[in-house]
Amino acid sequence: MRESSNPILRGMTRGNQQPAGVPQQGYPQGYNQQGFNQAAGFGMGAAGAAQGMQYGQPQAPYETTTGGRTMTVDDVVTKTAATLGVLIVFAAASYFLVGANPGLATPLTIVGAIGGLVLVLIGTFGRKMDNPAIVLSYAAFEGLFVGSISYVFANWVIADGINAGAFLSQAILGTFGVFIGMLVVYKTGAIRVTPRFTRMMFGMLIGAMVLALGNLVIGLFSGGAGPLRDGSTLAIIFSLVMIGIAAFSFLLDFDQADQLIRAGAPAKAAWGVAFGLTITLVWLYVEILRLLSYFYSND
Repeated sequence: MRESSNPILRGMTRGNQQPAGVPQQGYPQGYNQQGFNQAAGFGMGAAGAAQGMQYGQPQAPYETTTGGRTMTVDDVVTKTAATLGVLIVFAAASYFLVGANPGLATPLTIVGAIGGLVLVLIGTFGRKMDNPAIVLSYAAFEGLFVGSISYVFANWVIADGINAGAFLSQAILGTFGVFIGMLVVYKTGAIRVTPRFTRMMFGMLIGAMVLALGNLVIGLFSGGAGPLRDGSTLAIIFSLVMIGIAAFSFLLDFDQADQLIRAGAPAKAAWGVAFGLTITLVWLYVEILRLLSYFYSND
């Protein structure tokens, strides 16, 4: 079975790899730790690549499913919708709270980012990726982060006279447009998810993570946003690359969801799929938001 670029989905499927001739017996319960720099990357959910070089190595044993309904596409859709619903509610609340009290922008952003990171780590180390409480709590924290960051970009970063609602609508439509577009690409088989494609994606993810963290360090020492986030031509190119990587990550994630369904994973595994897709969606949204801000900036 192929690896996913998404740390959540990749952890879910490790245990499903079995020797040839051995039938699939169920859903793996062992998750491997993957990196996730939420605070530094403003939602860089697919950046985990610490285990990416383990192709072909023996995987952890899996546990068999002892009854119960198996996962379906409907489970993935409903769980993802529920997760995104919680995120949207908390994002809207965060947005209006910051609007009423601008001083809340920084604390809500930090609390949301750190809270999301902590829950990802708890889910990873505690092997609770399919725990709905963990997933929905993550969505709530991420909603605080998304709402406050959206307010900052739409009201403080872009130039005066630009409608905040129209600005955010472009980012939202762009995010779901990319998501739907990549789903169509996957379903039509226009781009096939192969082991070589997966390895290429891992290489790009590692490179993107290193560049983003390096830029963060430069920004901390220089007192600015860093050359990859300062709105320059280089920054625009970097954002386009990040958006592209996030978009192609969906192909790997869709493939892993298919693999889980075919393997007969239990219905609760859909929460882990929703977890992973939400991480990538948030990363993509913030990257699109950032890219648009370069064109509408006050600078």
